[in-house]
Amino acid sequence: MKIAIGSDHAGFQLKEILRSYLQSKGFIVEDKGTYSEERADYPDFAHAVAVSVEKKENDFGVLICGSGIGVNITANKHKGIRAALCWNEEVSALARQHNDANVLCLPARFMSDELAKKCTDAFFTASFEGGRHADRVKKITEGCN
Repeated sequence: MKIAIGSDHAGFQLKEILRSYLQSKGFIVEDKGTYSEERADYPDFAHAVAVSVEKKENDFGVLICGSGIGVNITANKHKGIRAALCWNEEVSALARQHNDANVLCLPARFMSDELAKKCTDAFFTASFEGGRHADRVKKITEGCN
């Protein structure tokens, strides 16, 4: 599985931890930046990750900023992207199971590294359940026309 990952300066340290963590689990990870803790604008990296998922260059994305909100809003501007702001394991699993989320957004300033790893594991081990949820996800896309 190929995953694009990106963050702003506030999420840089957590991005580095999760990039290595995902690679250790056998994922192919494409780092879309930022590459330091110097001030950086989250939309630049959120767009880069979202475009790579939108174009199917990567299967999923992971985005991190201070609150997770900015990257989440930005990624969801892209057609076919269902970015989910997740803050615990249950929400992370439900994002995949019920919403067929394809981009995980995390709030670096509000979670520990260990919780971020658990959220990531929950997101990538869950599968979309389809059924009544598929009808709802279809309505998300239809509402964009």
